[in-house]
Amino acid sequence: MNSAETKTSPNGTPKVKTQPIEKVSIIISRGSLDSVYPGLIMANGARMEGIEATLFFTFFGMEAIIDKKMDKLKVATVGNPAMHIPTLLGGLPGMSAFATRKMKQEMEELDIPPVREFIEMIHDTGADIYACKASVDMFHLTMEDFCPQVDDIISVGRFYELSEGAQIIFT
Repeated sequence: MNSAETKTSPNGTPKVKTQPIEKVSIIISRGSLDSVYPGLIMANGARMEGIEATLFFTFFGMEAIIDKKMDKLKVATVGNPAMHIPTLLGGLPGMSAFATRKMKQEMEELDIPPVREFIEMIHDTGADIYACKASVDMFHLTMEDFCPQVDDIISVGRFYELSEGAQIIFT
């Protein structure tokens, strides 16, 4: 670190001031509503701070960029310990729909846009959005299956090339 400064925290521990983050690459691998939003919020926050952002959707995370599916993401209620409900209750008919409806209401109150609008917003700020080639091939998808904001279908190797110098965040 060329421009690092050392300061002392209140408890006497040395704190190192590092250079600001200039670039992030965010991998979104799960397709539930509660799994997609953290990556979108982080990408949006990065762009608002002037940080270059790349979103890479892989496996079930691609549900958030598939045109016919992105408006239908649900909250996972079964096997989700953060729901604080027994798995048996989470599996009851209508529980996922109920949890999804409640989460969407809370997000709307906080002025957090729906997935489609959020992806459009993030892309419009200059973020790059990619789908994982291996996952696209595995699920037999094509570029036509994705929303217009998807810039390309790329390999993991290409993702790493584009992420040179970036902080990689896996959500």
